Amino acid sequence: MNKIFLFAIVLVCGLSTVCQAQTYRSYGGNRSKGHIEIKGDVAVSQLVQKHIELNERVRTIPGYRIQVASLSGTASKNRAFEMRDRLREAYPGVEAYVVFDEPNFKVKVGDFRTRLDAYVFLQRIRGDFPGTIIRDNILPTQINWDEMVPESEDDI
Repeated sequence: MNKIFLFAIVLVCGLSTVCQAQTYRSYGGNRSKGHIEIKGDVAVSQLVQKHIELNERVRTIPGYRIQVASLSGTASKNRAFEMRDRLREAYPGVEAYVVFDEPNFKVKVGDFRTRLDAYVFLQRIRGDFPGTIIRDNILPTQINWDEMVPESEDDI
């Protein structure tokens, strides 16, 4: 019984401090002109500021790549780089990558902004590279943005 009573007191005290985190002050009787004061921990503001700074430093965007192969075993590294070179030759203008995800070497292709773009390219290469799948990725923003922005209203 004492534990329940103690829990209730802690809960009520906790709720009262949460409810007092935001106050509204009215000046001159006119409620449309007010002041909102948010009281909070300084650590939260510092954390938000660190998040903003990180987003400014790390320049990435969500995107898609097509995983062509996941290779493991002996000579898998050499096979992965050979496959990457074959992709670059067969599909110029589309970048191919080798990613080491222990214990596999994964061969991925493309820097696609939408899943639909990745799917269209997947249909092009599926005959040469069966077993390909679309993967979500975080892409670096070293993409040529001029090519992605429409030059005229006809391109929209």
